[in-house]
Amino acid sequence: MEKEIGKIGKNDTTDIILRIDDFGGRRGLTIREFVTSDRYTGFTKSGVRIMAEDFAKFKEMINSIPEEDMKEASGSESGEASETLEEKTGKVPTENPGSPESNDELPDY
Repeated sequence: MEKEIGKIGKNDTTDIILRIDDFGGRRGLTIREFVTSDRYTGFTKSGVRIMAEDFAKFKEMINSIPEEDMKEASGSESGEASETLEEKTGKVPTENPGSPESNDELPDY
């Protein structure tokens, strides 16, 4: 038996798929990445399987997480908005740290 519960988009090419399935004759909840690309389309090795006998404990643990704990922090822990490098320093970044121009300042060893 395979029953897809739902999916969550991770990025442009990857979704997180939740499904109930039987593997090795044992039922469980499988949470895995599914990739769609030119080179490969299908499930990756990344994921987890919750056995049916552990599902009640898993559900209890998930439901014990307060909604407030999952809200995105904007900026620092104190709730301040994050600043760009330009706002913090007053300078506009002009060179790539890995570019040859930035190596002029490095000592020769």
